[in-house]
Amino acid sequence: MLENIKAVLFDLDGTLVDSMWMWKDIDIEYLGRYGYELPSELQKEIEGMSLSETAVYFKERFAIQESLEEIKSTWMDMARDKYTHEVPLKPGAREFLVWLRQQGIRTGIASSNGIELVETVLKAQGIREYLESVHTCCEVPKGKPAPDIYLMVAETLGVKPEECLVFEDVPMGILAGKNAGMRVCAVEDTFSANQREEKKKLADYYIESYDEIPRERMQP
Repeated sequence: MLENIKAVLFDLDGTLVDSMWMWKDIDIEYLGRYGYELPSELQKEIEGMSLSETAVYFKERFAIQESLEEIKSTWMDMARDKYTHEVPLKPGAREFLVWLRQQGIRTGIASSNGIELVETVLKAQGIREYLESVHTCCEVPKGKPAPDIYLMVAETLGVKPEECLVFEDVPMGILAGKNAGMRVCAVEDTFSANQREEKKKLADYYIESYDEIPRERMQP
């Protein structure tokens, strides 16, 4: 899996941290303020969108009067406490990040979330120092499944797309990595359990835990 890999790039939510449950809870609470129930298809429709793109979607679909910045600010306030106190790392993630550092393999984050929340959870979990390049889809023209964010992070790390291994938890993210010309490992997540077979077909590899990753380059 790690043969000829010079950089490992991670999505955040559902990939490095177990947080996808949180966003559904926030969507339910936020829409409830306006008298709406969460549509069953909504999570699928916003999959891969950046925080900014999702705010546009909510504003247009539900005729929300708040500005886009106000919508994002509200979501961030709702999420900040959960990220700090309730969201855990995925099994084996910390150990894998430490190992990558030991091996001299570069690392980056390519998230659809907002940068403030990304930095909040990375610092809360004590793993910020292990991630060299942290960027979000709000910084590029198109969110996932477009390859923009993965190409951006690879460029900041000074590596070629074919030298990158991506970890993702949902089909749109997997497609973003593949569209960037990178190898992709799908990560098991309860939130996307109903998409497991689709994820396996799209990705080059599939893991339930980072502990499963062969450490071919591990020094004795």
